[in-house]
Amino acid sequence: MDEDSERLNRVFAALADPTRRDLVARLAGADATVGELAEPYDMSLQAVSKHVKVLEEAGLVTRSKDAQRRPVHLDAEVFDLMTKWIERYRRQAEERYRRLDVLLGRMAGEEARPRKDAS
Repeated sequence: MDEDSERLNRVFAALADPTRRDLVARLAGADATVGELAEPYDMSLQAVSKHVKVLEEAGLVTRSKDAQRRPVHLDAEVFDLMTKWIERYRRQAEERYRRLDVLLGRMAGEEARPRKDAS
């Protein structure tokens, strides 16, 4: 398995959890500390920190040190990798639908033509 495939596996596994998807959505708006991220949840700071660690290991977020704060940043670059992967399969699916449309169009055209009786 190549590096991009392994990274995609980690990203999709991390995003399989609804709490982590929510964290990513919130970080899309602004950087936040783990404490700020934990505020709306009914879970411990440690539990939210574990979620952030999973996102960090997947390459979705990074942490930096800003004086006493340790803000969590969303790394938008990983979304490019996901977008390319999704786009490749979207194009393949669209091509299959185009071929099906052509086939169905031909079949509809054949049914619309009057048939010659063999009698």
